[in-house]
Amino acid sequence: QVQLVESGGGLVQAGGSLRLSCAASGSRLDINGMGWYRRALGKQHELVATITRGGTTNYADSVKGRFTISRDNAKNTVYLQMNGLKPEDTARYYCAAEGVIAGRWPYWGQGTQVTVSS
Repeated sequence: QVQLVESGGGLVQAGGSLRLSCAASGSRLDINGMGWYRRALGKQHELVATITRGGTTNYADSVKGRFTISRDNAKNTVYLQMNGLKPEDTARYYCAAEGVIAGRWPYWGQGTQVTVSS
């Protein structure tokens, strides 16, 4: 099993920055891609950014140029640097990991709240 633990959320003013971290642990870390998703109040879950083990990244259009995803494979940790935060970025952010079967993301963290005030 794989456990994901997020940290780094909080309250920030519009235009500010936050850095989220997600550490994976478990007896068998068979994970490939890692990524961040978010769910705002009353809205659907949406992809924010993903990164493969080799470092290929993918971003939602709404965060391109403002957010940067990175990972440290040695530490089994993925990061999300969020700059230029907007009130519409307010959501609960979840870390996710892709298992050994490509395209399946069975591992999820509990989430961390990000609130951006205007």
